[in-house]
Amino acid sequence: MLAAVKGIVQGNTVLIEDDDIREYDGAEVIVTLLSQPKGKEKKAFVDWDSFVIPSERGKNVDEYMKEMRENDRL
Repeated sequence: MLAAVKGIVQGNTVLIEDDDIREYDGAEVIVTLLSQPKGKEKKAFVDWDSFVIPSERGKNVDEYMKEMRENDRL
């Protein structure tokens, strides 16, 4: 049987508001957390430019796109 109850983590304990859970005292349970921890660490910075090979074509992208779009309508 699966049962879902709403609770709050306080220290090393899960506090719940449902009195019926006492029937399951000593039973094996699964606890699912519905939100992230408050002090979550930020991801490490990734230098995406280190994966790019510079070229002349990349330096003139704005001019190239303008030229491509100038005469795109009849």
